[in-house]
Amino acid sequence: MRLLLVRHGQTPSNVDFLLDTSVPGPGLTALGERQAAALPAALADEDIQAVYASTMIRTQLTAAPLAAARGLEVRVRDGIRELSAGDLEMLPGDSEQGLRYMRIVFAWAAGDTALRMPGGESGAQALARYDAVVEEAARTGAGTVALFSHGAAIRMWTAARAHNVDVSFAAAHLLDNTGVVALEGSPSDGWKALTWAGATVTPRGEGGPAGRPVDARPGGG
Repeated sequence: MRLLLVRHGQTPSNVDFLLDTSVPGPGLTALGERQAAALPAALADEDIQAVYASTMIRTQLTAAPLAAARGLEVRVRDGIRELSAGDLEMLPGDSEQGLRYMRIVFAWAAGDTALRMPGGESGAQALARYDAVVEEAARTGAGTVALFSHGAAIRMWTAARAHNVDVSFAAAHLLDNTGVVALEGSPSDGWKALTWAGATVTPRGEGGPAGRPVDARPGGG
């Protein structure tokens, strides 16, 4: 299966650089609406047969133009919502506490899934809910599926589940609004990341950016 993990369009909280992870969350800015409207053309070469979005308004609004263009329904699932910030909710993403959020997120990707976000979920819980939606999508038999999700969640899940993406790579590579991570594989056989925001993912051991030190800059939402 080909899996496209698509970050939502810009929100007011993105503009203000806030950790905004509560459901249902804000809608899109005018720029975010234009970003969503551009996706059908940007993904025209993809044979997308199923579209999923999280329970957060911003992903559903971002998915709507693509789903309408393909004549598909948007399947709304809680499992692919943003990673809960818990007690860190609505704090500035570039503050010390905001950076703590991303350090915890990447610790989950590195395998410390028992670690819990202050006042929020554990890594095991976050991965389990995301895995469940990916597994459901795989069971549809669709060749290509688009999952509209969130920056921190996409980066964490990809680093945890794609065999050719490590934490250093995911931490060093932010995902802009409506950026896409394309993977291939299956829940049983595992996943390989093909492209990240349009750039080919360099395999480990080839001197690519996966070897850079962890930069826990926030990129969630």
